Amino acid sequence: MNKFTGSIAILGSGNIGISLAKGLVKANYASPGQISLTRRNISHLSTLAEQGFVISKDNATVVSTADIVVLAVLPQQLNHLLAEIESVVDAKKQVFISVASGVNCKDIRNKLGENVQVIRAMPNTAIAIGQSMTCVATDNASEENVAEVTRMFETVGAVVKINEDLMTAATALCACGIAFFLRGIRAASQGGVEIGFHADEALKMAVQTAKGAADLLLLMQSHPEQEIDKVTSPKGCTIAGLNEMEHNGFSSSLIKGIKLSALKAGALYTKE
Repeated sequence: MNKFTGSIAILGSGNIGISLAKGLVKANYASPGQISLTRRNISHLSTLAEQGFVISKDNATVVSTADIVVLAVLPQQLNHLLAEIESVVDAKKQVFISVASGVNCKDIRNKLGENVQVIRAMPNTAIAIGQSMTCVATDNASEENVAEVTRMFETVGAVVKINEDLMTAATALCACGIAFFLRGIRAASQGGVEIGFHADEALKMAVQTAKGAADLLLLMQSHPEQEIDKVTSPKGCTIAGLNEMEHNGFSSSLIKGIKLSALKAGALYTKE
């Protein structure tokens, strides 16, 4: 991979921001000295300072020298952050990446200026192990900047480019979705305890089985029902278990949960 030669500012360095910074360094996309991390309480970033990252609580100063600016604060904090950095934005030089749920590219341009290039990105917490599913979208950024941002996030997982009107849906399916699948694994492990396994054994077995199921789809490029058909025999135990789950609303509850999460995600940001 060709190393990025500019500077990156990550504003609001919580789990996602820190994981992205570490991922970029691990993949040799950038060195720690090229990446500035900001947070209100910088004591939380002391170990990263020791690793060579630039640490600051002054968002405006950091942005003034950056080529790529990652807005990684909560949607409720975004307007305050944009007001802080507005005066130092250079629309010709910089590209802004927003990971805030429910915030349109246009919302950000309304605060920073109409010529600012904005790309939305929605990673999930598996970014911490380089296994994020990140969706990216824009309504005005150049192909070159979209390609660069895609390359950035490919260092920490898979990337899909989507239309911006689907970004809230991506939040529900990919970002919230991590919790949904984790809850499924937890439930499977509890079932394992009830049928006789110790809790630690049941969890290990459920986790590896879930990982195997996901890898089957990724590596074989098959459909879930194709793989299910290989496990279900006539009058067998697998189809009996599946049907019992379906009778109790397994698929419909997951679908309903994703739909409600999408609805909530779209209402997190206040334009005022």
